[in-house]
Amino acid sequence: MAANYWASTQRLHWQFSRTELQEILLNLENKDQPLTQQYPLPDRRMLSIFYNQQLGKLAKRMSVRQQALATAQLYIRRFYVQVDVRNTNPYLLLVTALYLACKMEESPQHIRVVVDHAKNLWPDFIPSDISRLGECEFYLISEMNSQLIVHHPYRTLHELQGRLELVQDDVLVAWSIINDHYLTDLPLLFAPHIIAIAAIFLALTLKQAPGGQHTAANMAAYLTNSNQTIRDGLSTLVSHDNLPEKRIGSFVKWLAEGEVDLQAVADSMQEIISLYDIWERYSEKMCKDQISQFVKARGLDK
Repeated sequence: MAANYWASTQRLHWQFSRTELQEILLNLENKDQPLTQQYPLPDRRMLSIFYNQQLGKLAKRMSVRQQALATAQLYIRRFYVQVDVRNTNPYLLLVTALYLACKMEESPQHIRVVVDHAKNLWPDFIPSDISRLGECEFYLISEMNSQLIVHHPYRTLHELQGRLELVQDDVLVAWSIINDHYLTDLPLLFAPHIIAIAAIFLALTLKQAPGGQHTAANMAAYLTNSNQTIRDGLSTLVSHDNLPEKRIGSFVKWLAEGEVDLQAVADSMQEIISLYDIWERYSEKMCKDQISQFVKARGLDK
């Protein structure tokens, strides 16, 4: 895997400004308005939560490592900024993305084994013919212009663990937050080190949360109601004298002395907080029903 993110295809071709990404997604929605109106979809983040849950079921059966799962999630997000989800069978695309990601992360799975596991999970949506997965793989690679190498925030988290004297609990919570950021557009907006730093800050902040349980519900409840320090942007935090914990103050001081884009970190935190907020309203049944509607009606499961 290429070591230099700054010269990577991820940065050069798959990193957008928020305005650019909004325009791309809007153009995709407007490309076929009758189709868009006929099959309305929930918030993209809710769909991402649904995709993540389904991928998790398949990954568990296949004993897939987290990094391969994260790579698959990013492949799916890249693909769906190129192609309207209503023109695809999302179940087949999820399976294909995980199959391809396993190969790229040097943990390949046999295509027949992958199809058999997927068929057992979603018998109404996965064709038995393994050539269909091969065709979808070609389609996925083509839409990503064969740019398959992915840089993840996990590496930065590992590098900063010692420098910032993070305890194991901090790392575990930050790791969990990094996992969750793939359910947002953040991987298409910011560099991996920005995501890692945002996750570390949120992890340190969550140490203040009552109960110490870091479920999506608890994160949402705590973060969205936490003190203004978290949500005002890190540029304000740098000069703030009454931070909730000394170690957070040390972390912010480290940020202030570096060359990190503080606004990008603050924006990333806001996006993650928004994800946990919308997670409270997530309905798996609604997402499943709306996906099934257009897949079945358009014969995309054949």
